[in-house]
Amino acid sequence: MEREKAWTLLTTYTKTDSLIKHALAVEAAMRFYAKHYGEDEDYWGIVGLLHDFDYEAYPDEQNHPYRGNEILEKEGYPEEMRRAIMGHASYTGVPRDTLLAKALFAVDELAGFIIAVALVRPSKSIHDVKPKSVKKKFKTKAFAAKVSREEILQGIRELGVDETEHIQRVIDALKTVADEIGLEGEISPE
Repeated sequence: MEREKAWTLLTTYTKTDSLIKHALAVEAAMRFYAKHYGEDEDYWGIVGLLHDFDYEAYPDEQNHPYRGNEILEKEGYPEEMRRAIMGHASYTGVPRDTLLAKALFAVDELAGFIIAVALVRPSKSIHDVKPKSVKKKFKTKAFAAKVSREEILQGIRELGVDETEHIQRVIDALKTVADEIGLEGEISPE
């Protein structure tokens, strides 16, 4: 699977800057976890990049990620990849029965939440975000209210990882694409 082909597919269906940045963030987190588990970083990265590529065109539960799955199938993407993408939306009923699918579910909502945490920091930098601050904001129901805390916790349970370590891994992954996702900010001295 080629990233360039996946990028073209993403940008054909997704025009919103925030959704493209989300795709890049989830791609980075998936690449990080692929490396952590000794899996194919490009393959896992493409899953992260494409997991919501159809959302802007089909933003409702009746269509997303179903329409995207149909498009990916026509484009020749493997079933394992498509099942992982289908499984990231709990309402599809597609089981997350592979490490790939579990990792995607575990990083998707959390990546968005961590980005929100970074954006409210004075520096607007991912480099200033720590697991402790993510956990603190997690308890504030009004903060990033649309992010499902239950899905984040479920993802952590399904992946079988420590919550703090998982948050740190996703933060570290996002640091690798900080410039692309607009979170380089002003790095504050430690």
